[in-house]
Amino acid sequence: MLPLAPFGRTGHHSTRVIFGAAALGGMSQERADATLADVARWGINHIDTAASYGASEDRLAPWLVTHRDSVFLATKTGERRGSDARAELERSLERMGVEHVDLIQLHNLVDDGEWETAFGPGGAVEALAAARDDGLVSHIGVTGHGLPVAGMHLRSLERFDFDSVLLPVNFILLDNPGYRADVERLLGVCAERNVAVQTIKSIARGRWADGDTNRFSWYDPLTDPEPIDRAVRYVLSNPQLFLNSTSDARLLPMIVDAASGSLDAPSDDEMRADVFAEGITPLFSDDMPVAI
Repeated sequence: MLPLAPFGRTGHHSTRVIFGAAALGGMSQERADATLADVARWGINHIDTAASYGASEDRLAPWLVTHRDSVFLATKTGERRGSDARAELERSLERMGVEHVDLIQLHNLVDDGEWETAFGPGGAVEALAAARDDGLVSHIGVTGHGLPVAGMHLRSLERFDFDSVLLPVNFILLDNPGYRADVERLLGVCAERNVAVQTIKSIARGRWADGDTNRFSWYDPLTDPEPIDRAVRYVLSNPQLFLNSTSDARLLPMIVDAASGSLDAPSDDEMRADVFAEGITPLFSDDMPVAI
């Protein structure tokens, strides 16, 4: 059985594996229905999607007719201007056939210029706070990718009282001293304020060698059960963290299996052995563009 934990101060106890509904984006409705049946069978009660995840919101709509009350539903907007963010949120509600979402997140807010727009007068932050007042959303979060993300989240939390953050966490990323220090500072602030912390890219092996991202996942994932088990436990051994599943739905059963057992942390030696055996490389570095 998947463990549950309070999702920050939202009042919801979420499964510590959150279904990353980007996996639905390129699926047929039949395949999406089957995947969501598995999600329900496993007891996953938190779904994370985004307006930009292809047909994901559309694929969720039929399932939500009978399951809306049993899940914490989160989506994202990539818009930075307030009017655009409000319009995108309203389209998301229409696509999913729901009247409100539990969490709306500012998607990948790491660029300085976009940050200034989002937090400025008439920006997305102001508009999403108004949408919360209007009952369209219950909570507001922020997500991001790349090495600057933890520092940017700290900056964002100084300006607005977000309910959740989302960022990449895996062994090789935290092996970067600068990134690890920023993440640890962020985790400290989130613990003090009871802000939920979601993680992504837990089972990433690295970027695709040929640079092609037109696949089930934009990164090359681990595929063998044992290293996946260690990668999942590496994240979930920290009780503060939630793990958002990969967009490659074929790997979801292995993630669920790993999260349903003992969550004792693997040793650094075990993780370094996986880095060598699996050819794991960092997804991000100072000279790599930020990817979604």
